[in-house]
Amino acid sequence: MAQWFQLQQLDSKYLEQVDQLYDDTFPMEIRQYLSAWIESHDWDMVATSVSLAAVRFHDLLAQLDIQYSRFALENNFLLQHNIRKIKRNLQDHFQEDPLQMAMIICNCLKEEKKILASIIKKEDAEHEIKSLEDLQDEYDFKKKTLQSRGTVGVSHSVASLVLVSFNSLGLGHKTRLVVVNQIDDILCLAEQIKFILVTVEVPEWKHRQQIACIGGPPNACLDQLQIWFTAVAEGLQQVRQQLKKLQELEQKYTYENDPITQGKRALEERALTLFKYLIVNSIVVERQPCMPTHPQRPMVLKTGVQFTVKIRLLVKLQEFNYQLKVKAVFDKVRKFNILGTNTKVMNMEESNGSLAAEFRHLQLKEQKVAGNRSNEGPLIVMEELHSISFETQLCQPGLQTMSLPIVVISNISQMPSAWASVMWYNMLTSESKDLTFFLSPPQATWSQLSKVLSWQFSSVTKRGLNDEQLSMLGDKLLGREAAGNPNGLIPWTKFCKNVNEKSFPFWLWIEGILDLIKRHLLCLWNDGCIMGFVSKEREKALLKDKEPGTFLLRFSESSREGAITFTWVEGSNNDVHFHAVEPYTKKELAAVSFPDILRNYKVMAAENIPENPLRYLYPNIPKDSAFTRYYSRPTEAAEPMELESASEAGYIKTELISVSEVHPSRLQDAMLPMSPEVYGELTRIINPDEIENVVGYSQTAPDTHTD
Repeated sequence: MAQWFQLQQLDSKYLEQVDQLYDDTFPMEIRQYLSAWIESHDWDMVATSVSLAAVRFHDLLAQLDIQYSRFALENNFLLQHNIRKIKRNLQDHFQEDPLQMAMIICNCLKEEKKILASIIKKEDAEHEIKSLEDLQDEYDFKKKTLQSRGTVGVSHSVASLVLVSFNSLGLGHKTRLVVVNQIDDILCLAEQIKFILVTVEVPEWKHRQQIACIGGPPNACLDQLQIWFTAVAEGLQQVRQQLKKLQELEQKYTYENDPITQGKRALEERALTLFKYLIVNSIVVERQPCMPTHPQRPMVLKTGVQFTVKIRLLVKLQEFNYQLKVKAVFDKVRKFNILGTNTKVMNMEESNGSLAAEFRHLQLKEQKVAGNRSNEGPLIVMEELHSISFETQLCQPGLQTMSLPIVVISNISQMPSAWASVMWYNMLTSESKDLTFFLSPPQATWSQLSKVLSWQFSSVTKRGLNDEQLSMLGDKLLGREAAGNPNGLIPWTKFCKNVNEKSFPFWLWIEGILDLIKRHLLCLWNDGCIMGFVSKEREKALLKDKEPGTFLLRFSESSREGAITFTWVEGSNNDVHFHAVEPYTKKELAAVSFPDILRNYKVMAAENIPENPLRYLYPNIPKDSAFTRYYSRPTEAAEPMELESASEAGYIKTELISVSEVHPSRLQDAMLPMSPEVYGELTRIINPDEIENVVGYSQTAPDTHTD
């Protein structure tokens, strides 16, 4: 029987497990429409071959086209629409990576088989128990019938009862032994699955959550974990019900060496122990403590500011609904009171049916101890790690989970350094309880740190850092000789401390640039207009062979607060000059947008005539083509009354533009060679001695700015 057909015959609670396997990326409609085609291929093999996965991807699209044509013949417009939408989504998600689609199909088919296998095993045990119950009913009926005959034919009745008992016992013993062995097999399977869930799947999910919290790929596998945990818990509950039925049978009839009597107690203890262990390890922090004002910076909490945190039980059983209270408790490293409702009842959520408790209005308030500073210790505030525990009781005392280590700050200016601590911790350890981590923080390899740095940009913008940008940052941290080594080590102090009195921490420089992008440069960064991180040497190498007026945008290396500059090239062949302007900070960009600065930027040339030297965005994009959509719209024409008022006040309309002075050597380039007619016209407005002075300047012009 086809696997998909078997699944469709299941009860609704099992169909819900199947439903959780599919989402918008790979919808269940595909499984339904193409069930026979999907099951006709070996997806284990497809998921290991890029070329074969590409073939199967295009085959699948062709199968969808066939379905589309069939629906067209049926005049089913709605299903045609669905097929078109599904096909577009598949192309968007898997056109560049068909192997991912193959892996998804492979995993779905395996999970479907697990659901069917678990049901078959439990149904086999149920069937055998039902057989025992039928035998017991037959025995009880015949016994009562014989007893109703009274003393008449006693010897015959006893002989008949003995015969019935013998036959029932013979068959019943075998069946009882089969049932006990089947339950033992189910518990062995449950132990194996429990071990994998608790020691492999949950720790891996927690590590993925750490990575997601510091900007890495999103971690959206908790629903699948809930399916697995719940399936095992339901199986154990069913086993316990089966054991109760066996107990009832034992009370009605037992005999020497009865398998039920011999094995029941051990099976009951195993089932209960497994169930308790599963529940104790199924409570997790679904969303780590986070201030709503800083959603990209979880685990940094400011005193007096509300934060949220969400707890979830991965076992979804109706009998737990509203029966489980969770209390938030702060650690004892520093004295803080948790203000707000710190006790919640877990209840089923309507969205996904999960059992959860969300704390939305918690705050931390530090306790002030008279005559003693409560925060004395070997670490600065931004390196002190704390935890919030969530305690409850269910099957046994001590059921609890714990947040990832948090950093508590009292001033928002401490946020960048506190976030650096959160990143460093979650990048380098999977341990959730090492609150003394920063007493001796380990070093990070460049391969680890470079990914995390890129995530900081991709988590708040649409672009991470490319290899060239990361190479420049690697040079700054490791030096040029070691920058190409992915295993090069970076100490915590070099990442987030002042190396010397004249420098500032590397991370605070990056943080300033991130803030600059978020506030003023987001669209330019997202569209790839900003090269950003490029050394001066690399900058000159990129520009030297380009058309005069070619420029690139990069971040200043000398501004702690974050600043952007642009450098352009002029001249050609052996007479090439590079000019960079003084960097623009948040202060200047708050008054004038950066695209408008690029549009209106001028340098003062001959006769104080301003000219815009910026012509092409690197490598060769005409400036206006690159930035027109970002320019401010022309100011709408003022109403007549407004013009009259301005005129009466004596005001002249102004516009802010950026202007730089240019070294006089550039004037010489513009003026020579000069025809006699032009020279004569020029002497009418400029003293000939001044012209000679300009001509006498050196041919080499220094950079406008050296940052």
